[in-house]
Amino acid sequence: MDVKIENIDALNAVMTVKISNEDYEGPYNTSLKKYRNQVQLPGFRKGHIPTAVIKKKYGPSILAEEIDKLLSESINNHINDNKINILGNPLPKNDENLQIDWKNPGDFEFEYELGIAPDFELNLPGRDKYAYHKVKVDDKLINKQIEDFARRYGKLSLVDEAGEKDMIMASFKELDTNDQVVEEGFSHSSTVSVEFVEDKKTKKKLIGLKASDELMIDPRLLSKSEADMAAMLGIDKERAEAYNRNVNLKVTEVKRLEPANVDQGLFDKILGEGEVKTEEEFRTRISADLENMFKGDSDRIFKKTVSDTMIKKLKLNLPDDFLKRWILATNKEATEDQLNKEYEQYAKGLKWQLIENKIIRDNDIKVESDEVLARTKELLGSQYSQYGMMIPPDEELTKAAQNVLSNQEETRKIFDMMYDQKVTSFLKETLKISDKAVDYDAFIKLASEQ
Repeated sequence: MDVKIENIDALNAVMTVKISNEDYEGPYNTSLKKYRNQVQLPGFRKGHIPTAVIKKKYGPSILAEEIDKLLSESINNHINDNKINILGNPLPKNDENLQIDWKNPGDFEFEYELGIAPDFELNLPGRDKYAYHKVKVDDKLINKQIEDFARRYGKLSLVDEAGEKDMIMASFKELDTNDQVVEEGFSHSSTVSVEFVEDKKTKKKLIGLKASDELMIDPRLLSKSEADMAAMLGIDKERAEAYNRNVNLKVTEVKRLEPANVDQGLFDKILGEGEVKTEEEFRTRISADLENMFKGDSDRIFKKTVSDTMIKKLKLNLPDDFLKRWILATNKEATEDQLNKEYEQYAKGLKWQLIENKIIRDNDIKVESDEVLARTKELLGSQYSQYGMMIPPDEELTKAAQNVLSNQEETRKIFDMMYDQKVTSFLKETLKISDKAVDYDAFIKLASEQ
């Protein structure tokens, strides 16, 4: 077997693999014997079928399978042994003149295109200084969080008329184009939260409504999406998307949420019994919890800033033509138009992946199996807590985590997640960083742009 690589340029190469009769003859004959012992054909006893019959009937497919195994093994070994950093996978060259006679095989020669990853150096920490954005946890944000807690643990009571933050319980009936009730149309009871109605004119119409009041209104003005509207009217999403008429809204009752008192009872419900004793301690804990809650978003904004800066400064080139052909060849659902629209973003992600992998290699960053198991247990514990369930004993939790990790795809996701976290931690420890506090609205805008 002979494998050679001819470099076309720094990013593209052609690999030639020559396989002789001596390379495949042994494995081919072994597979023929295996088939002979396993296959059943009418008129022959199992295991006594003449080899010539097996060869005639199954020989070409068996040979193709063995050649494919040899190709895969030789290509992977050559790439690994010579430490060739390729992008994607070797792509067979389209050769219209290539004809293989599987019934009368001889020597084989195959050619593959290779996309080579660019070679580059990273000099960290470098001269750049990066901002690390944090939410400015001020009294305004703390007060809002306390207000949200008080509303969450508050009580609903009936009121005479709707105010800006009330909930209107109503029945909805379908109307025709003349605003007349459709007798066989939908009729559904649902709730409208005045507070979350975005259209100002519509909100003004809702404020002041009382039980038994009726209103003809465009349901889209009460909803955030077709799915939301479908749920409100009790119809499917497809019908909601096509609906373009008013509905009749009849108020059945109006309820107001009375916030809970900010006292020891609320403190215990939020943080656990006796964890804090005063409102000052409560505010201090909320401040710390808010800072911790936004830490993940802060890391994400920081990493995005770092990746954008490094990609821009390094000016990495990719074998773009090869990568486009490889994507189209390996993803049958991809189209050229779609690829042209999305390729720039794909290339940007690939460049950062190359940079991240170099950081991992150069700094010997590793994720061990016991770390993955511990992290999986943490994630499962969080899920139990999220659904208000008791976290099981450690032995049971370990078994559940091992069960999750028996799925290779899940294991890969958790490994990737932990490598991502370790690279982010390395960057935070290594690069020159200055903390930048921004108010909540500005922070949310930054986070949504990432």
